[in-house]
Amino acid sequence: MCILFVYVDDGSVAGRYRLVLASNRDEFYARPAKLAAPWEENARIIGGRDMEPGREGGTWLAIGNHPAGQIKLGALLNVTGENKANVTNGRGPIVANFLKGELTSRAYSEQLLAQDNFGAFNFVSIQLDAKGSDRLEDRSEGRNQSGCTVLHTSNAPHSIDMCKTGQALGFGNSTLEKPLQKVCRGRERFDEIVARCNVPFADKDALVHELMELLKSDVRHFPDPELTRRAGQHAEFLSSVNVRMPNGSYGSRTHTVILIDHNNHMEFIEQTLSGTDPHTGEWITTRIERELV
Repeated sequence: MCILFVYVDDGSVAGRYRLVLASNRDEFYARPAKLAAPWEENARIIGGRDMEPGREGGTWLAIGNHPAGQIKLGALLNVTGENKANVTNGRGPIVANFLKGELTSRAYSEQLLAQDNFGAFNFVSIQLDAKGSDRLEDRSEGRNQSGCTVLHTSNAPHSIDMCKTGQALGFGNSTLEKPLQKVCRGRERFDEIVARCNVPFADKDALVHELMELLKSDVRHFPDPELTRRAGQHAEFLSSVNVRMPNGSYGSRTHTVILIDHNNHMEFIEQTLSGTDPHTGEWITTRIERELV
């Protein structure tokens, strides 16, 4: 499982961050992966990489500015408890192909569903015009006055939903219509943090700290009928933003915060577990800054 919280500014107030993102990757601790870094095949893209044998190069979250003039971000979440027929491809390339390709987020999503042979997924794509608020509103792509598009695409069931900007968004391992309780409660806290901290001249380090604390929250939001329906006996252990399964082999192993300011200066901050025990293993912090132009 994974969880994602996003705020994309609508351009109505100057000086705010264009994008604030907080995300947890939940995975088996022993599954090999590369730390977030510029990609070897395209240094304009930054993100971690799955290194599971046979699935090398896939990713769950990445950001880049390819093609030039566009800022693109993709995040992948599984849809728990959904069995799909005719699954022949792994989901790992979904984000990577979006970032490396030339298609807009909507065109890519339409192509993705037309060629669907993946396991159940939620794919969140964000496209920002690097020109920012200088761009005129483009209704054909659903962009607001700051040149932003946020789409939620799923194959369980097939859907492409445009998400509103200028407000906190939360995504998890269920449908948009039936969000998990931890997504609802986490989004409320994320909204409060962003509303209080996303102001001109705010303390950036305090913002990052509070977002990381949200991602490390062990509070269980249970009972949750939707999560129980999807995850059965494991539901309670999966009901917190920060997941730690009792057998010690699976949980939230990567915490990511991404900020993009109104000058398109990006900061990518990630804490990743090295080892297979979140209590005794080393947490490695990666911090990458880049001008996305």
